[in-house]
Amino acid sequence: MKKISIYLFLLITTGICLVTNAQDAVHNYGNIQIHDDGLVGFHMDVINNGAFNQNKGLVGFYSMDKALTISGGSNPVFYDFEVAVDNDLYVDNTVDVLNNANLIAGDIITSRVASEVNINFLNNSFYIGEGDNTKVDGYAAMSKKFEFTFPIGQYGKLRPLSIESISSNDYAKSAYYYEDPNTPSVFNTSFSTFIKENEALSISEYEFWHLESTIPSKVTLTWDEESNAYLFGETIAEIKVVGWSVIDNIWIDLGNTNVEGNFAYGSVTSEEFIPSDYEIITLGGNSDIIETLDNITLDNYYMTPNGDGINDYLEIEGIDSSPNNVLQIYNRYGRLVFSKNNYSDEFTGISNVNGVIAKNIGLPSGIYFYIVSLNDLNYKHQGYLYLTTYDEN
Repeated sequence: MKKISIYLFLLITTGICLVTNAQDAVHNYGNIQIHDDGLVGFHMDVINNGAFNQNKGLVGFYSMDKALTISGGSNPVFYDFEVAVDNDLYVDNTVDVLNNANLIAGDIITSRVASEVNINFLNNSFYIGEGDNTKVDGYAAMSKKFEFTFPIGQYGKLRPLSIESISSNDYAKSAYYYEDPNTPSVFNTSFSTFIKENEALSISEYEFWHLESTIPSKVTLTWDEESNAYLFGETIAEIKVVGWSVIDNIWIDLGNTNVEGNFAYGSVTSEEFIPSDYEIITLGGNSDIIETLDNITLDNYYMTPNGDGINDYLEIEGIDSSPNNVLQIYNRYGRLVFSKNNYSDEFTGISNVNGVIAKNIGLPSGIYFYIVSLNDLNYKHQGYLYLTTYDEN
């Protein structure tokens, strides 16, 4: 049998716990309990089909060369939980944390399709070590808490959401999506940013959060440089939280009780509302800077970057009228694949964004969408780009 790395093996087992070479995993079919200051470190997958929920010590997952997975039919409950997995820890069934989660290396990946599968922080539990590459990529949850900051994010960026409720939440969960709410990858609908309670309201087309809680709460959202917060007003004081109403199917202003930071990095706190009344929430503000231009017509584009001199690069008509501009291109899953300030015909079908699999190789054929902000003209436009790759020409 393959050896488990266990630093101090202080546990009681009744039933069966097996380590198999074929599956390179620890199978628990019985009852595992870690007492007091016991320390158990796993360097392989754990499949939990028994009881692993009466623990007082530390359970750690460690790997420098491969991803690890927690799965099985029974949810483990860890007192202290430590993650140092360079290629990420995948969680296929909910993991409850009773005391502390220590995030050392790698993300914890949870399902975005089944939000009930998450890392759930119970009672007075907490976490340390959160960062761009040490976070929950997917859903995190909390139970029996008045307030909590979810250590969530996506694609190499930590984008926490904080909640402050008027009473204790029996259960609340949240995830961050770095994608356009008009074309979400998981939800079976479009949260059109053109459908809003008044024309003065602007809504982010770059990101959103999903939050479930039935308790009236204030929520704090964060932004970074890629949020383009300057689009929401002339000062950060105009930035607010907005939400897509479950009942009315429209974007609603959820207010602003506190704003901190600058246009590059900051946070905004909403007024009190019931989070579960809104399918998603995001950043917004006043749309005074979004105007219609008579002298520029932006359209959908077609590219065939094969070196024949025809449609080899993205040429946006009229962009030279606003040298101070920002171009961002997303794939059909809402993932950013290209970003350029002061764009001037540089996109040739190759990604320049960290974390994209096809970076510096050439993006695959398909439909992409672009957002261009012409800052000199106070104008923003979204359109589509049809890309046929090198290999198909």
